Amino acid sequence: METITSTAVTGRVTSQDRVRQVTVLIGAVVAIVGATVGSGAFGGQPIAEAAGGALSATATPIAPDSPAFNIWSVIYTGLAVFAIVQALPRNGADPRLRAISWWVLASMLLNALWIGAVQLGTVLGSVVVIVVLLAVLVTMYVKLLRLPHTGTATSVITDVTVGLYTGWVSVATLANTAAFLADAEVGELGLGATGWSVVLVSAAALLAVAYGTYGRRRPTLVIPIGLAMGWGLMWIGLGRTNGPLFDDTVATVAFVAAGVALLAPIVASLAARRR
Repeated sequence: METITSTAVTGRVTSQDRVRQVTVLIGAVVAIVGATVGSGAFGGQPIAEAAGGALSATATPIAPDSPAFNIWSVIYTGLAVFAIVQALPRNGADPRLRAISWWVLASMLLNALWIGAVQLGTVLGSVVVIVVLLAVLVTMYVKLLRLPHTGTATSVITDVTVGLYTGWVSVATLANTAAFLADAEVGELGLGATGWSVVLVSAAALLAVAYGTYGRRRPTLVIPIGLAMGWGLMWIGLGRTNGPLFDDTVATVAFVAAGVALLAPIVASLAARRR
């Protein structure tokens, strides 16, 4: 895989580039405002209370505690900065931005759609949307790994934003799936609530290892993924140390998984540098 050294942005800016830049900028504003309003930030029904509380912090043993969701303010800030940076005239021909800007816009629109599905009370719909959203983010992750850095600031803003977004949605997808199964009253499927929670939390840790190992030559991308996943897993653990869903086993496994998620991309990146 290529190194992360910056290369000059070459190529002619086309009318298609300008259309893309303006469309992504406007679309980002619409998606971010829509998502913020839909989440109840300015009044209305908060996500935790929508769909009968299926996605609240105490809905399932792998639901992150409420403070975990503060990460959205960081992700939205990163997306807003990205939308502005990609719209700068000098970035029209940037090959990395050409490759992923439409995907970033799609991810923002999907996130707004996810909020709409939850507000309409369809937990199944929210699972379908978040799985598609994760697929879009993983596609961006792969594209960014395959393309060398261009301008340093632009590339780092892109990598960090996509990394945090991907890491958080990876954890949120597992939590959303568990919420759907609980809402559908499918039962404990043999392992019980604690057993399945341990399986899902462990799967999140393994996924973090996979992200870090595959993308080890791009620390600006994989370390933010680990940070976001570690953040989400830590708040799953903290949520199980008190309240109605107290569970020592899930809490312990979640804390260990958070440590793995945080360290795996760092260790993989350091190992890659030594080679």
